[in-house]
Amino acid sequence: MPLTPQATPTTYWLEHAWLGTHVEPGVALDVEGGRIAAVHTGAGTPPPGAVVLRGLTLPGLANAHSHAFHRALRGTVQVGSGTFWTWREIMYQVAGRLTPDTYYALARAVYAEMALAGITCVGEFHYLHHAPGGTRYDDPNAMGEALIAAAADAGIRITLLDTAYLSAGFGARPNQLQLRFSDGTADAWAQRADALEGGREHARIGAAIHSVRAVPAGQLSIVADWARARQAPLHVHLSEQTAENDACRDAHGRTPTQLLADHGVLGPRTTAVHATHLTGEDIGLLGNSRTGVCMCPTTERDLADGIGPAVQLQAHGSPLSLGSDSHAVIDLLEEARAMELDERLRTRTRGHWTANALLRAATADGHAALGWDEAGTLATGALADLTTIALDSVRTAGPLPRLAAETAVFAASAADVRHTIVGGRQIVRDGVHTLLPDVPTALAESIAAVRG
Repeated sequence: MPLTPQATPTTYWLEHAWLGTHVEPGVALDVEGGRIAAVHTGAGTPPPGAVVLRGLTLPGLANAHSHAFHRALRGTVQVGSGTFWTWREIMYQVAGRLTPDTYYALARAVYAEMALAGITCVGEFHYLHHAPGGTRYDDPNAMGEALIAAAADAGIRITLLDTAYLSAGFGARPNQLQLRFSDGTADAWAQRADALEGGREHARIGAAIHSVRAVPAGQLSIVADWARARQAPLHVHLSEQTAENDACRDAHGRTPTQLLADHGVLGPRTTAVHATHLTGEDIGLLGNSRTGVCMCPTTERDLADGIGPAVQLQAHGSPLSLGSDSHAVIDLLEEARAMELDERLRTRTRGHWTANALLRAATADGHAALGWDEAGTLATGALADLTTIALDSVRTAGPLPRLAAETAVFAASAADVRHTIVGGRQIVRDGVHTLLPDVPTALAESIAAVRG
């Protein structure tokens, strides 16, 4: 079922609305053609015929970094100990078993889980392109198209960040499992990415460099130029592991950030993911170029990656967004909370971000990182993408309504999402997905289909 905006003009009455700087009681939104046509404050009671949304309504949440198939790893990779690198071997095994059909089923269930968590747009960092052994499907973009279709059928928007992944590490040939990821050269990657169909209501196409390990230095600019020519978002895993930094210095005599800067990758349409282990010069390069940074705290702590310098990055000019990455959990409120609380643990001081700032990272700045600048605010002309959080659950009951933003960030969870609306169309109603009513079963069956 394609994602289409609500055809009939509708008024939504928000018991409480987060308007970017504060919580406003009694707000009516007129929605027409999938966008907000008017915002009326001071609406103490619902207008006649309005759809009532009780609780706190925010702009829809943007999950700026996702690998949908990693959802199949939840639980499995929490057994025992290990490192990022041993985790990666298990991930490769799951990737090796996916087909376009099984990937569609898994991603549809994962994106439905996101909708239940209030996420209305996902950035899918997509590098699983080909059949086992690297053989191309009849449609070379069969896997990417499966993800785009899955998002439509789960009722959310997607930016498919088609990813160049060409090397096993600084020029080494891909191993047998990585052949599924590689197009051989950046020029061949660009040719395949050119064939992805744009212009769909719910989907946009961006680009990604998997990492400086996976794209040879001489080919980084090809990917950056492709994105620049299309004014498309460009994402890159950056300095997630100290081993990557060490290997990059050995190969090129500079840090990964410096290497990206040398080849024209940084800039306001670029988002660095993780950016965990940076030098002071790296932070300056990212901030001064207005390169965004996507923090994924639940994954970074699950993989024992470390805590990135988010405060310093933002102070130097890098906008921050949030992602659930490997989907150890899918909860953007937890990602926002974790960014602040992890920083408190690191510095032993409190209050690095306000609740408003953390919500902006999860909404407007996340959408901007994915190329949806017209989403992420409750304002006239914005896309009518909304999520409503209950203020009467065991987690959220009690605080004054004017503190609802603080309640959402520091107490609520994905389980408190009551409604999710995309393009004026209700995708989650009273905690139930309207397109895929039994999401747990869909997850269990699609994961079982790719389990070894």
